Amino acid sequence: MTLVVFAVLLLGAVPIALVLALTAAWYIADSGNTLLFASYPQQLYGAIENYGLLAIPLFMLAGELMNEGGLTRRLIDLARILVGGFRGGLVYINLVANMMMAAIVGSAASQIAIMSRAMVPAMEKDGYDKSFAAAITAAGGLLSPIIPPSMLFVLYGVMAQVPIADMFIAGIIPGLMMGGLFFLAIAAVGLVQQYPEGQWPTRAQAKRFLLMGLPAMTIPLIIIGGILAGLATPTESAALASLAALLIGRYVYRDLTFARLPEILRRTAFNAGLVIMLIGAAGVFGWVVVYEQLPQMAAAWIAEVTESPFAFLMLVVGILLLVGMIVDGIAALILVVPILLPIAQNQFDITAFQFGVVVCLTLVLGLLTPPVGAGLFISSSMTGVPPMRIFRALLPFLLMSLLALVLLAWQPWLTLALL
Repeated sequence: MTLVVFAVLLLGAVPIALVLALTAAWYIADSGNTLLFASYPQQLYGAIENYGLLAIPLFMLAGELMNEGGLTRRLIDLARILVGGFRGGLVYINLVANMMMAAIVGSAASQIAIMSRAMVPAMEKDGYDKSFAAAITAAGGLLSPIIPPSMLFVLYGVMAQVPIADMFIAGIIPGLMMGGLFFLAIAAVGLVQQYPEGQWPTRAQAKRFLLMGLPAMTIPLIIIGGILAGLATPTESAALASLAALLIGRYVYRDLTFARLPEILRRTAFNAGLVIMLIGAAGVFGWVVVYEQLPQMAAAWIAEVTESPFAFLMLVVGILLLVGMIVDGIAALILVVPILLPIAQNQFDITAFQFGVVVCLTLVLGLLTPPVGAGLFISSSMTGVPPMRIFRALLPFLLMSLLALVLLAWQPWLTLALL
């Protein structure tokens, strides 16, 4: 009956945090072992009692301050210097700017919302098909949970008990590889539909874009540089990035006013509260999963299916693609890691870093795949393009993402080379 209750609540559009918390409570009541209710609050609180999770609201705050402070617009102008003159220049600008934003925001949903507002109207004005403009912007959001920092990596690091800084480093090569594959997808699409001519900025414009863009580029340098140099933890880097975004937006670009801070903090608190509530509820659910020995049962079944690490990872990718289509990425991560990570490490000798990158990338694809596809609906609400039109235009980028997953599952060094 526990499985039936879970399915009914999930299909009944009950918020996923309540689905997990109520399902765990039902299991305890149904098992007859009511003494477990005494541990319920402890497990709920214990799931969020971790210093590393503080990085999540701080990265959210950094993204909000960047958008309000005009840093996003300056990063887009900076990308014009690098790729603006190629045919289809705005497409490449979109992707490069998304890669820059991915090194700051850490959330695919937030990045899709921010960049859709910034890029899609400009691309439509230059003659690009609106559905394609929305699709390339949404595809760029897939880079956010892979290029460090990443909220999924923060959560995975806490759950897997591995250093979050090392998880960030493990994502650098996969993130750059995905960016390269997306460039190939753009070039392939350009062979079918002729992109408008690009335009290089004049020397005066390039100089202005560079001078105005350099302060914004200090944010990813603070985050990634501080972590790589060992000068700051991911949480401290997020706090420093938020402070830098506030100071740059207020005193350098002068787009941010202190009167906007209460609303920025309110949005950040609301969104972070949703995530933290979900983590707490999923902690209780994971406790029930472990108590019921589901990881051991899953391990026994998988042992009968394959003995190959690559085949195991591809099996995980297939399962998680289905899970990610229905369940939110954070919730799905919390559900599957306690079950599958011990199997990956103990039975197939797969490192936690390779497994984490593969799992996080697979789950984030669910943002852009029906039937749920939250990223599709975010992009649709920002642009007015129907979700299925965006999805059809997204197919080349989703195929490139699947290719990236195959390469990451096949070659462990892609995640381990910098560690």
